[in-house]
Amino acid sequence: MHVWRSLAEIPDLGPAVVTLGNFDGVHRGHQAVLEAMVADARARGHVALAMTFDPHPKAVHDPAHTPELITGIEDRLERLAATGLDGVLVVRYTLDFARQTPEEFVRDYLVRGLRASCVVVGRDTRFGRGNAGDVATMRELGSELGFAVDIIDDACAVSESGRRWSSTWVRELLESGDLPGANDVLGREHRIRGTVIHGDALGREIGFPTANLDHSAGMIPRHGVFAAWLTVLDARGNARAEGLVGQRMPAAVSLGMNYTVGGTDLRVEAFAIDRTGIDLYDAEVALDLVEWRRPMLDFGSLDALIEALGEDVDWCREVLAIRA
Repeated sequence: MHVWRSLAEIPDLGPAVVTLGNFDGVHRGHQAVLEAMVADARARGHVALAMTFDPHPKAVHDPAHTPELITGIEDRLERLAATGLDGVLVVRYTLDFARQTPEEFVRDYLVRGLRASCVVVGRDTRFGRGNAGDVATMRELGSELGFAVDIIDDACAVSESGRRWSSTWVRELLESGDLPGANDVLGREHRIRGTVIHGDALGREIGFPTANLDHSAGMIPRHGVFAAWLTVLDARGNARAEGLVGQRMPAAVSLGMNYTVGGTDLRVEAFAIDRTGIDLYDAEVALDLVEWRRPMLDFGSLDALIEALGEDVDWCREVLAIRA
């Protein structure tokens, strides 16, 4: 899949079926709509393109209430690529960009930039300065500028339970610690990522050496202990981590404050099960969270903490179906 960061980068790929949105989480509703759009584009003999925004528009218009995104831009693009899209334009969202009239936006971005033959939108789509443009506006502009407009059928974005797939639903589930539920709506495990940094080495001292993450992307769910898969995405110059790139390693993850030793700040720590002596410092890693076990607790002593961690690891083995 092609990824472009400006209109100037986009080659002439011929007529395109185009959609736009934030696509936070690229959950099963997004996937259903995008896969249907891709199939339609293929039937027309056209390319399938999407436009998304970074940062999130609300972070620009209301920075005091910036939403916590389910996925960072790298993971969003990876998930979008999995739907079969031919290309994605990532628009740097700014106040200047938001000042465009609906007509300017459609003409410059959808028609001249992406060469839309058809634009696929939801019924509640708003665009242009002050969100003045809506579906009726898009249809009027389509008639004027020569593209068709398809309205997304909500039926393909509704779960088996009857609730509409949504990013809001994913956030609710993550905040409650229901990882299986969140992962079902997402259609995959929820991912957080970050760079491995030096910690206080307590884990090594008590027999559970952990990779401490400087969290960079992915919504932080309910604090606690999780069964997860740890993947090295980029060794970032760490020669000892190079051979681990792409491997999915079972892990017990602690996410929150370590009350037993007086912790007061958020920590994201991953213990790679059955891996000894690995060095992941400076590497970028992903944690794909499978299930939540328990909240962060004050065990009162290091001995009690060590016993609890051993039980946590045994539980993770069961959840991840790995042998001792």
